[in-house]
Amino acid sequence: MARISCVAAARPNFMKVAPVIAALPAGSWELVHTGQHYDENMSDAFFRDLDIPSPDVSLGVGSGTHGEQTAGVLLAYEKHLFSTRPDAVVVVGDVNSTLGASLAASKLNIPVAHVEAGLRSRDWTMPEEVNRVLTDRLSRWLFTPSADADENLAAEGIAAERVHRVGNVMIDTLMRFLPRARERWSRLSEELGVLPQGFALLTMHRPNNVDDLNALRRILGAVEEIAQWLPVLFPVHPRTVPQLKEIGLDPDSEILVTDPLGYLDFVGLLDSAALALTDSGGIQEETSVLGVPCLTLRHNTERPITVELGTNRVVGSDPDAIVEAARQALDGEWSPAEIPLWDGKSAERIAQVLIADLGLDQPTFRGFPEFRKAES
Repeated sequence: MARISCVAAARPNFMKVAPVIAALPAGSWELVHTGQHYDENMSDAFFRDLDIPSPDVSLGVGSGTHGEQTAGVLLAYEKHLFSTRPDAVVVVGDVNSTLGASLAASKLNIPVAHVEAGLRSRDWTMPEEVNRVLTDRLSRWLFTPSADADENLAAEGIAAERVHRVGNVMIDTLMRFLPRARERWSRLSEELGVLPQGFALLTMHRPNNVDDLNALRRILGAVEEIAQWLPVLFPVHPRTVPQLKEIGLDPDSEILVTDPLGYLDFVGLLDSAALALTDSGGIQEETSVLGVPCLTLRHNTERPITVELGTNRVVGSDPDAIVEAARQALDGEWSPAEIPLWDGKSAERIAQVLIADLGLDQPTFRGFPEFRKAES
């Protein structure tokens, strides 16, 4: 029976859990898919693209309010834990399933490991902030991506021996699969009619942007102006589709709307983009490693390291700020620096801690292919 239960739920979770299970000893883990995202392009395709085996358990929670999702995971996962009693539970990120699974494990006195611990936006209107703070309080092992996360946990009174700075597991996945993603670029470029370094990539899914129609109009107005300089591709998250229909996106718009993309296709586009505009935390991280300027369409970020050392700037939904930051980015006015420990070996560090603390056999792990940035 598996000794470590690894929980995945939404799209970013898959990218974070993949390198962790690859680094753990064979036979020591199980993979539990909560079903928080169930759309083919948002879930199953990511298991396929990232070489993740089919989940051992599917909870089938599905969509719903934040309370419904969190409670659904808590109830379903608790039943599973009653019957399996693993030695540890690994949760990743900050989605509702992260908190629900952590609550279920904690109530049964099963220790929790939180991958991507310590990140803070300090915006309590964000459900993700509630999820990440509470999950950290419930966790025995807190695996952080950067020094600011360590500092946040120390300020909240988390004992230092529970905190392990390991780097960013999202970057492990990016480095491993970037060569494969780049192989898809030629086909994607032909299908979408874009040229290398000649387009911008837009993503939005957070309620503050897509449920607030005024904010959505402001952002799209700014993006329309940017689209006069270079094409803008907009793979639309499923939850954004109704809002776009309601505001009536101009059919003559220069913004090219596409269906959601699988991980490899999306990374292939992101790697070749001249600019990214997003409210996604993961894309802020990936662009900082790929060297692609990123405009964060929020008023805060729980990843300040990407602003301090990477390619990221926080611009909110103000059209003038968005357009001016885009101009500066395209003029080459940003100078990103390397972020410590974002080197593709974060999952190995996580595995070393869990192996030592749980007394597991050491795995045979040869690492991932060496990562090199594309030639400019």
